[in-house]
Amino acid sequence: MRVVALGACVAVAFGMSFFMEDNVPPWTIVVCAGLFVAAFLLGRRMAPGWPAIMFAAAGFIGFTQLIVVGLAVALPWFLGRVAGQQAALAAAEVEAAHLRERTRIAHEVHDTLGHELSLLALQAGALELNLPAEHQAAAAQLRVTASDATERLSALVFLLRDGEPPAVADLRDLVDRAAASGMRVEFTVEGDLPSTVERTVHRVVQEALTNAAKHAPKSVVEVKVTSGEGSTVVEVANEAGLRRGAGSRLGLIALRERVRIAGGTLRVSRDEGRFELVATVPHTGEL
Repeated sequence: MRVVALGACVAVAFGMSFFMEDNVPPWTIVVCAGLFVAAFLLGRRMAPGWPAIMFAAAGFIGFTQLIVVGLAVALPWFLGRVAGQQAALAAAEVEAAHLRERTRIAHEVHDTLGHELSLLALQAGALELNLPAEHQAAAAQLRVTASDATERLSALVFLLRDGEPPAVADLRDLVDRAAASGMRVEFTVEGDLPSTVERTVHRVVQEALTNAAKHAPKSVVEVKVTSGEGSTVVEVANEAGLRRGAGSRLGLIALRERVRIAGGTLRVSRDEGRFELVATVPHTGEL
């Protein structure tokens, strides 16, 4: 932008000297060029409001002088102002890109590492029951530590807060890994799952299994995915846990937002000792 302004300065000075011939001393052209550059720099840095003062002062000079001042001052001031606004816009775009990357990382960490920590806590709980009495305390401590780490991770992720995860793992593989860690999962799928909703459905099932592992580890988790005409419905049910940590609420908040962005709805209920989660994702949405 500065190169454009300097080029315009030279063009204006040359044009004035050509049309005015010998009626204007050469030093006047130098002064106008200096005013052009100075006005450009002032326009880039000055706060709004100064243009009114400058135009008010222009009323005290004649029409010819007004044209000269307009070319030498007002035009470069305007160009400088535009350059300053473009620089501010570029800085805002960079900050927005940083924010998007932080939220992408936050979601990915919660959806992957948080799930693995929950499974670790569940495995430690199962190990605690099968160990001799002298080793049960160590297994119990491992379970508590993994559970606390999951809670802290969820709190940190909430502070970072969407981007896209690199890939979607197979739902069956996700359920099999949960079952291998000791969870009792009843999983059914009806219909063909469109690729446009695979990512969202995967996250819904993953978050539901993570919550069940943390808050109802001995419960049977019923997972049903039904893909029908125009939408896919994910239904998850298990016994309600005795306690609800901050990590559970934060995870459900993030999940609700993910489903909303995909154009769907998420309903969570607790009734008569049962926890139920129902997510409806339209096939036109994509996350």
